[in-house]
Amino acid sequence: MKKELPACPVETTLMLISNRWKVLILRDLLNGTMRFGELKKSVGNISQKVLTSNLRSMEDDGLIIRKVFPEVPPHVEYTLTETGYSLKPVLDSMVDWGLAYKTKML
Repeated sequence: MKKELPACPVETTLMLISNRWKVLILRDLLNGTMRFGELKKSVGNISQKVLTSNLRSMEDDGLIIRKVFPEVPPHVEYTLTETGYSLKPVLDSMVDWGLAYKTKML
């Protein structure tokens, strides 16, 4: 089933990366595949429940792929899809803007 998307492309983008956690998850996965525990450590002060919720949402939106390995204990890896990687220029622009803002404010 296709999702109903907003008419405004900016609103569509915001819908997909609507909170800081999703942006930080994208930032970290741009460097490659990561396990849940690695993501939790790299993202920072995020609860397991919130991380899980955001990862599920991003998987539903087609931004990441979740791969489960049938092992004990469970081994799960997350990787960006092509669509997820296509957000790299957006994040790069955010880095550039953030650096310029920090320089201006210091």
